[in-house]
Amino acid sequence: MPDVTLDVREIPKPQRHPKIFGIFDSLSVGEAIVLVNDHDPRHLHDEFEEKLPGGYGWEYLVREKRDYRIRISKATEAPPARKLGNTAELTRRDVDAADVAWKLDFAGRGLDSNLIRLAGGGAIGTHRGGEVDVLVTVLSGSGTMGTETGDVPITAGDLLWLPHHSQRSFTAGPGGLDYLTVHTHREPSLTIEPFDPNR
Repeated sequence: MPDVTLDVREIPKPQRHPKIFGIFDSLSVGEAIVLVNDHDPRHLHDEFEEKLPGGYGWEYLVREKRDYRIRISKATEAPPARKLGNTAELTRRDVDAADVAWKLDFAGRGLDSNLIRLAGGGAIGTHRGGEVDVLVTVLSGSGTMGTETGDVPITAGDLLWLPHHSQRSFTAGPGGLDYLTVHTHREPSLTIEPFDPNR
């Protein structure tokens, strides 16, 4: 199939990147978009590198004043697997209360994930979960998980399952508590709502 040419010079700026990624996602491996622009789209390149490292090609065909043409080819069927970070490094710094130290934040993702850090004695109060099950792995520290049937001691290495709509709370021990949550992506993202015993 011949390359798809997309001239974005007349497209309003807020619509450009979504349009480009929409066309790119519809391509087969080996196919490409030839992007026509009036400047070097470095921010677009950064976005491709963040979302699809190794999964695309970027070749300048023309680099002249007010005339840039870039061939963006599809190298893999899906976004490549990648290393996102290191939990040991993310949990090394001090935390003075509660903190979301990291979260999975890619457009089009099927999962949400957050690295939650609680300082010693810190807590996330009793609340009822949303419409998705949540898997939790305790990375470091210790504390308790409150449930409707009582408190459960938790420590580094424990795997926890929070069924959808279940009641839960977390309280850190003296040394703090760091844990990673993983669940199906939802729009909008999950929020923690205070527990209402009358619901």
